[in-house]
Amino acid sequence: MSRPDAPILLPQQLPDVMKALLAVHKAIAPTKLEAGLSHLAALRASQINQCGYCVKMHTQDARAAGETSERLDRLIVWRHVGDFNPRERAALAWTEALTHLDPATDYGPLRAELRAHFSDPEIAALTASIAMINLWNRIQVANH
Repeated sequence: MSRPDAPILLPQQLPDVMKALLAVHKAIAPTKLEAGLSHLAALRASQINQCGYCVKMHTQDARAAGETSERLDRLIVWRHVGDFNPRERAALAWTEALTHLDPATDYGPLRAELRAHFSDPEIAALTASIAMINLWNRIQVANH
């Protein structure tokens, strides 16, 4: 038996579940969202969820996709800087709303803002992508 405080590793304990999660992740990945936007949303959710592993990974992925260090440095304060375009801002607001899950959040205006910049299939892809990164964050944080 391992130490009582040792992490429970999902791939070892539930390999079929891990395979299914990876399949869902791969099904979401080739959707209509541009890579840069997907990286920003994943990084912002990972920051909120305080997943150090995922923050590092998505920062590196975003840089590899051409994202600038200046924008990545200011992502945490995106509402207060002019570095992000209206499409990105709508996606980041949606990311925060689906990550924080505040009962007081009014999702209607957020969806209306999304529809000003995204098609419904793109909103569905963004929503699925945000849900997936939140799942990965929680699995990883459980092993911190």
